[in-house]
Amino acid sequence: MHNNRIAQLLSFLEKEPNDSFLIYALAMEYSDTELAKSLALYNQLLEEHSGYLPTYYQAAKLYEELEENEKASEIYQRGIELSKEAQDLHTLKELQKAYQQFLQNLEE
Repeated sequence: MHNNRIAQLLSFLEKEPNDSFLIYALAMEYSDTELAKSLALYNQLLEEHSGYLPTYYQAAKLYEELEENEKASEIYQRGIELSKEAQDLHTLKELQKAYQQFLQNLEE
């Protein structure tokens, strides 16, 4: 089933290569099995589709998992900043909560 979703997303991306949701969905699918591909797609979104706010939570979490704490912190902070600018309170709260937990975990 997982491979079918990936194949389907890749097919959709061939037709719509700049669709941020499709890139994000593919990154999510890869996050369980192929971290390098997932990370590359999140980085693509951060660079080319910086306004796609859901990316910031997932990308920061992945960097956190990889113990690249400086990069995770940068992504959380940038996501928080952009969420404020966009007045996206849901994403803002989610990122702030995750960032606070991240900082707390660093102190332990």
